[in-house]
Amino acid sequence: MPDLIQIFTDLGPLGPIILLGTLGFMLIAGVAVYFVRQPEDPLKKLKTANAKPSAGQPQRLRQASRNEQLDKFANFLEPQDVAELSKRQLMMRQAGYPGRDAVRYFHFAQMALGLIGLGLGLLYTNFIVEPGSLDTQKNIMYSLGPGGIGYYIPQYWVTRRVEERKIAITQGFPDALDMLLVCVEAGQSLDQAITRVSTELHASFPALAEELTVVSYEMKAGKDKATVLNDFGERCGVTDVSSFVTVLIQSAAFGTSIAESLRVYAGEMRDKRVMRAEEAANKLPTKMTLATMMLTVPPLLIILVGPSVHGITQMGQ
Repeated sequence: MPDLIQIFTDLGPLGPIILLGTLGFMLIAGVAVYFVRQPEDPLKKLKTANAKPSAGQPQRLRQASRNEQLDKFANFLEPQDVAELSKRQLMMRQAGYPGRDAVRYFHFAQMALGLIGLGLGLLYTNFIVEPGSLDTQKNIMYSLGPGGIGYYIPQYWVTRRVEERKIAITQGFPDALDMLLVCVEAGQSLDQAITRVSTELHASFPALAEELTVVSYEMKAGKDKATVLNDFGERCGVTDVSSFVTVLIQSAAFGTSIAESLRVYAGEMRDKRVMRAEEAANKLPTKMTLATMMLTVPPLLIILVGPSVHGITQMGQ
């Protein structure tokens, strides 16, 4: 009992709150481990296996592979709002994570890193720092700050991945259009041309090649071509790709030549790439101005004014 009272005293005025937070963290971790290790109810499994699909629901020949451990936490690891869930799924696809469980893994990473950061913060403030050396504000900041940082690390990573993939797709899209035009003019169909271009681009632009491969597989599976192209533009999230999809759909709808449409649009993409390069080159002098002033002006002032200052100092002595 005296040892317990001493622990409360050493933790300061926030001792009860810290202990309750630690106990809550341990309770959450224990419940999570319990649910993960809990075997599935055999009766429920039998009912699921024997359940017949409704008349209006198509029967799947193969069940999609899902992580059964994460299924138990589906209500916690997936947004319940359909619009929010679709938004998260699109964000994960644009980041290069097209798996069905990508949203669950994302929210699980947020929860796990947040709890780990919170545990590390509490460990630092309670057992590493000397008791009483931190005021209340710093104690709360050092305890909760790592948890908040850990929670937002997956969001930062996914957002950065989305931007990197968009840049990579934008850089490789003009070359893909040129290759697509060559294949179509050589007599290949649009499906065959997309398959060939996706194969050729794997080494140089893997992100764009992956998206074109998905388009090729969906077309081979018999999915509607307009739907496949619209999904392609939505997954990429790049304006140039969306415009290209619109051109192809309109060309197929009005019966115009796909090769002619590709030729015109490929020329526009080449011109746009040149303009982007010129824009980056024109921004370079502005970006170099501050660095030039900081690295050039101080040494120049020292060279010009330094001897005079030294002479005046010598005269004063």
